[in-house]
Amino acid sequence: MRAIVVNEFGEPEVMKVQERPDPVPGPDQVLVEVHATGVNPVDIYIRSGKYGRLPQLPYTPGTDAAGVVRSGPGFEPGARVYLAGSLTGTCAELALCAPEQVHPLPESTSFEQGAGLYVPYGTAYRALFLRAHARPGETVLVHGASGGVGQAAVQWARAAGLTVLGTASTEPGLDLVRRLGAHHVFNHAAPGYLDELRALRPNLILEMLANVNLENDLSLLAPRGRVVVIGSRGKIEIDPRWTMTGDLTLLGLSLANASPEEMGQIHAAIRAGLECAILSPVVGKTFSLEEAPAAHRAVMQGGAFGKVVLRTTSSPARC
Repeated sequence: MRAIVVNEFGEPEVMKVQERPDPVPGPDQVLVEVHATGVNPVDIYIRSGKYGRLPQLPYTPGTDAAGVVRSGPGFEPGARVYLAGSLTGTCAELALCAPEQVHPLPESTSFEQGAGLYVPYGTAYRALFLRAHARPGETVLVHGASGGVGQAAVQWARAAGLTVLGTASTEPGLDLVRRLGAHHVFNHAAPGYLDELRALRPNLILEMLANVNLENDLSLLAPRGRVVVIGSRGKIEIDPRWTMTGDLTLLGLSLANASPEEMGQIHAAIRAGLECAILSPVVGKTFSLEEAPAAHRAVMQGGAFGKVVLRTTSSPARC
């Protein structure tokens, strides 16, 4: 099989496509033919060696993916599935998985869309409902709403009865956030946008770039509001008095910390959301395995527009 192999941490070019032996499943393992794999910011942090938990070298990157089952307990050969991690890495034509990492993918959802499910939608669901306990009638601000986690959060929140405020920095991104169902959309590159947000007094903020926005977030919240930090690329100095005067709560989040019970809730919600057409992942850019360095750069560029996906096979997206 073809797979991306990383022999050293560093720049995107450390990812090399190589021919590797096909993985051989054990009696309690599922072998999946991968058709598409998603690229997330955490993949970039790991590849560069700047993440708290690093894999042993060499490794094959990737967590999100979608494809068809070759063999394994609990699944018919040919069953369409999405992956929530794997044992061998998903940036490959084949991935070996534990059964709990493999989940049914409805016919109405393409493999490319399925490759953008677990990390973005799992992160957004856990942030909204399991960490911040979002309630119908509340107002949520989603920073970076045109990115993978952002678009998932907009769809989850709108379906749950929240008033949704979303930010982006380009016209295509702003248009995407509107189409996803946000009630109010703001260009976070425009002067004065914070004053407009402050007037709307969100109860909850999902923060994708805390090192830039956190101080402002605390000044925007309604009393007893919550900020969930989903992403940050550095340090920031804040005034703790904001948390005191408003009884505010600052929450961190990592999907890796989800308990087995939470993971069960997340996958049940994803499956129901897909079947009821509440969720519809937006694919932004698609690359081949050989173009993985360009895909990693695209994820970290401004003006995100949907999910960045690697195609691992030339098969049709809905085959």
